[in-house]
Amino acid sequence: IVACEIFYRELCHLAARSPRKVDVEFLPKGLHDQGGSAMRERLQATIDATDPGKHDAVALAYGLCNNGLVGLEARTLPLVLLRAHDCITAFLGCRTRYARYFEARPGTYFETTGWLERGMDGGPYGLPSQTGALGFDLAALTAKYGEDNARYILETMTRHYRRLAFIRMGVEPDGSFEERTRELAAERGWEFEALDGDLGLLRRLVDGPWDPADFLVLQPGERVAATLGHEVIVADDAHKGTEEVQT
Repeated sequence: IVACEIFYRELCHLAARSPRKVDVEFLPKGLHDQGGSAMRERLQATIDATDPGKHDAVALAYGLCNNGLVGLEARTLPLVLLRAHDCITAFLGCRTRYARYFEARPGTYFETTGWLERGMDGGPYGLPSQTGALGFDLAALTAKYGEDNARYILETMTRHYRRLAFIRMGVEPDGSFEERTRELAAERGWEFEALDGDLGLLRRLVDGPWDPADFLVLQPGERVAATLGHEVIVADDAHKGTEEVQT
């Protein structure tokens, strides 16, 4: 499993209970903020480093995320991907539940243990800081743009949000993460909500079966393409036997 570190607690929990022998490699939370090209390059390098003598497949715990999956290629091993636009689908268990929640409660920003605790100082990855309420670092923005401009930028980035929801995944050690989210909501003057997540989709990513309704399984030589349909991502094998094309 190659995963964003926001899934750390959930995937460690699932891997420990899986009937499969599972290795998990976590990549930095802010990777998708670097742009689709940089994210794709890092993911492809990690996929390519997988030992085909040790593993039968590579599964990615990522959503489409800024088109960072588009162009990824399965080379020596099958590649398993979630049919999801972003990670919230994985935390809520399915695209349908996410869509219904979004329609009923637009303007919601989500928090989980991983979003709150991972990549807070950029860590060893050399990525920009993700500190501050809701991942927006006022201090860093102030240092770069000045205080007045920083506050304007922060307000612009968050103006469409009015509710903060903490997703309980059942792997939290205590109530501190939920309480921190409640405090963040109060600081912003937003509504707060706690809702139960669903490990089912992530469990199936780890254990299988990989139902085509929820997963795209690429065979060696196939590449990821995005679609505007409900599938989110599809296999693009048009490049087989041709020179690699720029995506």
